[in-house]
Amino acid sequence: MNTRTYKIGTQYKTRDKRKDLCTVTDIHRTFNHNGDLVKTSYVSTHEFMGQTITCYDVPAAAIARGLVFGF
Repeated sequence: MNTRTYKIGTQYKTRDKRKDLCTVTDIHRTFNHNGDLVKTSYVSTHEFMGQTITCYDVPAAAIARGLVFGF
């Protein structure tokens, strides 16, 4: 399991055709009945044609692949 967590405000680019610049806006952590961390996913937003698009289940690997340095 990936132990790295990204902070709110982290920016990354998607790897699709448009290369959207996304910003992490929230972190969702899922725990089981024993209190063990089972899953960490992120919420991110980006702009598309003047609208704010929100993605609610972004894996940490997607952020790691597209990290933007210098922002």
